[in-house]
Amino acid sequence: MMIRRPAPIRTDASNAFAHRTIRERVPAIIRETQSLNPDFPQPVQSALDQLRDALVSDAPIAMLDLPAPDYDDWLPLWTPYRGESWQNTAWFFAEVYFYRLLTQAVRWWETGRDPFLPKKNEEYAGVQLWELLETALAVDGQPEDKLAAMLEFALWGNRVDLSYALAASHGNHIADDDLLADEHERVVERLLSRRGTVHVIADNAGTELAMDLALLDTLLTDQIAHRAVLHLKLHPTFVSDAMVPDVLKFIDMTRDHGPAASAFGDRLRAYLEEGRLRLAPDAYWNSTRFLWDLPPRLVRLFTNSQLAIIKGDANYRRMVGDAIWPPETSLQDVADFFPCPLLAMRTLKSDPVVGLPAGLADKLDTVDDQWRVNGRRGVLQTNFER
Repeated sequence: MMIRRPAPIRTDASNAFAHRTIRERVPAIIRETQSLNPDFPQPVQSALDQLRDALVSDAPIAMLDLPAPDYDDWLPLWTPYRGESWQNTAWFFAEVYFYRLLTQAVRWWETGRDPFLPKKNEEYAGVQLWELLETALAVDGQPEDKLAAMLEFALWGNRVDLSYALAASHGNHIADDDLLADEHERVVERLLSRRGTVHVIADNAGTELAMDLALLDTLLTDQIAHRAVLHLKLHPTFVSDAMVPDVLKFIDMTRDHGPAASAFGDRLRAYLEEGRLRLAPDAYWNSTRFLWDLPPRLVRLFTNSQLAIIKGDANYRRMVGDAIWPPETSLQDVADFFPCPLLAMRTLKSDPVVGLPAGLADKLDTVDDQWRVNGRRGVLQTNFER
């Protein structure tokens, strides 16, 4: 079905949350990154200062400097916005591209040093992640019940976003009405009725990654899926987004957190060695391209798969074109381009949302005017119309 897509959200005053993100939240992330990396050399600190000043002063958005191995990829993505300023441009472009410029400022391509690693390590050093993992690994019962529980862990793990403290503050407390769209029964039925490859398009490292890997462990151990592919960012972005080193580090850390976690890590290592679990970093997930603009290599990878699970808020924005749709618009209409059955799981940290029951958005507007952005509520939605 052909459907007219709304225009993407912009960073000007037309969208208060996007405007505040670029004007206040993102500059604050730069300052925090500097404070967590006090040993950055002065040229790196100066480059971060200049990037922050450009955001705050609403300067024109500059193209990457050379050398840059992905310069030719970014030039056609940046060119449509040439001359636009940070606080008057497309939000998805601005926010995603900001992290590429931050990567440039810290010279990640030369050093491999993740500027957000200290922030990630703070979460790993706490007890909440490991207690939640222990709870998830203890789930047992009938296959459909166990799978439903693991999907729930994977969904609510998305609340823990190191770039957005408000969402993380909701923690593990889940009210009965926090899940706005719940199609887990369709997902369980599909997964148990056919075997194949399951993809997870990852969002955050830390708690969410732990829950995603627990879900994949269940799928592989219980022979629900032949193979699993975990799609990851190629370079640091959105503070806590997962990369290959985050996955490998987490698996290594399971050795130090009790027998259940250690056995879980051993299974994941075995699946990696056997090729049943594949890690798939790709520059596309760091790009500003929307989901209907998948490169051919990813179209081929997803085609004929059992299921693709798209995690998190930024990936949801990528899927719906970072636009504000009528909230009752079906996900089937919005994402009919995707090459295999799709499951979208996210907690809401931005305005775009589709697939809600008629009237629910209006009701929520009357009780919580921040329901779209405060990270409390979630959706578990499908598009199986392939």
